[in-house]
Amino acid sequence: MTTEADRGALPADAAQDQERDQALERDQGRDQALERDQGRDRAPDAAAPPRALRYAALGDSLTAGIGDPVDGGWRGWAALLGAGVADPGTGVRFHNFAVSGALTRDVEEKQTPAALAFAPDIASVVVGVNDTLRRAFDIQDLALRLDRVCGALAARGTVLLTTCLPDPGSMLGLPAPLAMPLARRQRTVNAVVHALAARYDTVHLHMAEASWVDDRSLWSADRLHPAERGHRMIAARFHALLAERGLALGTEPSLVADQIPPSRAATLLWLATSGTGWVARRCRDLLPELLRLAADEVTHWARGTGARLDLHAELALSRALATLSPGAPLARMGE
Repeated sequence: MTTEADRGALPADAAQDQERDQALERDQGRDQALERDQGRDRAPDAAAPPRALRYAALGDSLTAGIGDPVDGGWRGWAALLGAGVADPGTGVRFHNFAVSGALTRDVEEKQTPAALAFAPDIASVVVGVNDTLRRAFDIQDLALRLDRVCGALAARGTVLLTTCLPDPGSMLGLPAPLAMPLARRQRTVNAVVHALAARYDTVHLHMAEASWVDDRSLWSADRLHPAERGHRMIAARFHALLAERGLALGTEPSLVADQIPPSRAATLLWLATSGTGWVARRCRDLLPELLRLAADEVTHWARGTGARLDLHAELALSRALATLSPGAPLARMGE
């Protein structure tokens, strides 16, 4: 006969299993309560601060800031631009790798590795005028080096800034037989830069146009480097181009100069003293070659065969462009 007590009883094994389940539930409940208490006591993880935009400037004296003196040093367009490219909330880390007198070789071998280590979001690459002032000017070598520089930076996602430049002969006001060979060289450099600008979709500024060259208020006493107003103009124009792509979030650089531009007397004094020495140093290995090139200009002009010199430069440019990495579109002198 089964009593009422017997009907409510469990087998011994079942009772033990039930007790273990109940104990496990109690332990889990305690663990969950402890986690809730710890969660209330623990502060939420702080959001990582936004990364500052990084801007690297590569090049020669133009980018180093020559012509825009401040506090015993040089400022220049790149520093002015750097202050206006980033969102004010995040700021910018700016590093100027440019060195006065740098050649394209120096930019590739010395400045580019340092710039890559800096890991820039934006990088300006402005170089080539010093190459045109060297006897061993080689447009093909320059093109290959610039291609490698732009390619290395673009490969890591860096936005590139480039510009074409006026030729030094016209800026210095040299006689035509001396100015024309330099102009021809600079036109080939600009054509290479244009091709690379299209290849790497750079933010490109045209500085070789006549309106820029003819405005002497933009240039310093040496006639080769921008004065403060010129540096400010470059910075403002690059800022506008970056803003068109949504890449400039800061304030546009001001065009108002802090310093009084050099007077004509100061300009003449500089040209008669320091300027002569500067030109001699920059052209120390070019002068004999330049005289030879000038003699060729006069000879061809007298014979009416000056177009041959332009043709030779075009052929050299074509060979240089043919060596660029695939995808670089062709350009012609003067473009």
